[in-house]
Amino acid sequence: MTERITAVEFHADAGAADWRVLGEGACAWFRTGSYAAGARLAAAIGELPGLDEHSPDVDLRRDGVAVRLVTRTAEHYGLTGRDLDLARRISALARDLGVPADPAAVQSVQVSVDALDLPAVTPFWRALLGYEHRAGSPEDLVDGRGRGPAFWFQQMDAPRPQRNRMHVDVWVPYDRAEARVAAAVAAGGRLVDDSQAPSFWVLADPEGNEACVGTAGWLDPAAGAPPATTPPA
Repeated sequence: MTERITAVEFHADAGAADWRVLGEGACAWFRTGSYAAGARLAAAIGELPGLDEHSPDVDLRRDGVAVRLVTRTAEHYGLTGRDLDLARRISALARDLGVPADPAAVQSVQVSVDALDLPAVTPFWRALLGYEHRAGSPEDLVDGRGRGPAFWFQQMDAPRPQRNRMHVDVWVPYDRAEARVAAAVAAGGRLVDDSQAPSFWVLADPEGNEACVGTAGWLDPAAGAPPATTPPA
């Protein structure tokens, strides 16, 4: 199952209810309640067959286990049927161990940089961060070890001296986005632009520094599916 799939297709599968697609793949948080229980889940995941060919990113913490699924090849960085199959198997393991999933707890953060000359700017950041280009998306830099936030370089046609040139994109589960936006506004922020909601909202803090809340794979037919592009600000 190596065919590419969209975030909407992933979310529509009944076996993927524990998971949410964010900016860096499909993610799940399994709330173990203890380090020992998390270690047992992580060990069980590690014993699944076929992981040498396609392995998940597993992050063991004192109260839970975060798992990320994404296919990385020379041509593609995104979701495939193999990720969906592995998501089903990991969820089954968690159920057998009595470990609940908390889809609302996942998120990923991306740093976005405005640039007039991307070929001149991105080599600096690649060398500085020790990152690599994302397959199929040369405007993105990713941590090859899967730990640091992605950097995305937004092509600008003209300088924007009155706006920040670097901002943060926060990817959240599609069914938690509106609550996150409301919380940010209630905390003193303001809504700058919601014309692309539910794909993304542009917000600003009290001093005008902008950030985006983005989603992937929105399942509400009335709202429409978000585009596969990265949210600008």
